[in-house]
Parts: sequence; structure tokens; C-alpha cells
Amino acid sequence: MATAKPKKKNPRLASGRKRVRQDTKLNAANTSLRSKYRTAVKNVEKAVIAGDKTKATELFAKAQSIVDTIADKGIFHKNKAARDKSRLSTKVKVLALAAPKAA
Repeated sequence: MATAKPKKKNPRLASGRKRVRQDTKLNAANTSLRSKYRTAVKNVEKAVIAGDKTKATELFAKAQSIVDTIADKGIFHKNKAARDKSRLSTKVKVLALAAPKAA
């Protein structure tokens, strides 16, 4: 059973070597943006769980722009971005509606 990945060969052509360099940079950029997205979503959800309406609303606005950026760059599909924004929006709205009734 071979669990180790086979060693990748270096491309012979200059265009192939350049492609590897570009892919490495793009992979790092995409990984960074994906991490930024996850952090933004997590922060909104934490604020909703804590019941902090103003903080959740503020963080949701920031998260929306991050989600849109990621969809524009093609890291996530635009429908996934819309779905995630919709779900976060619903959580924030429920929090906003629940707060006045409790008070």
C-alpha cells in the first residue's frame, strides 16, 4: 500500500517551470483569502451566539464584502457566496428580532 505521494518531476520546458511558479503564488493567495473568509464567517457566528446585535451587524457587513470578493475572484462559486451571505443574514436578523422581544 503506497501512502506516500509520488515525487513530482520538474517540468523541462521554461513555460512549464513558469506555470509552476505562478501556481504556487496563486495557491498561496487563494489559501489566504479562503482563511480570511472562514475567519469572517466564524466571527459573525460567534457574535450571534453571544447575542451581541450591534457587533454581529457590524461584522456581517465586513463579512459580506469578503464573501463578494472571494466570489468575484472565482475561489468560491457565486451561488455558494450568495447562499452563505443569506444564511448569515438570517442569523443576524433573527438576533435583531429576538432582542426587542426579550427586553
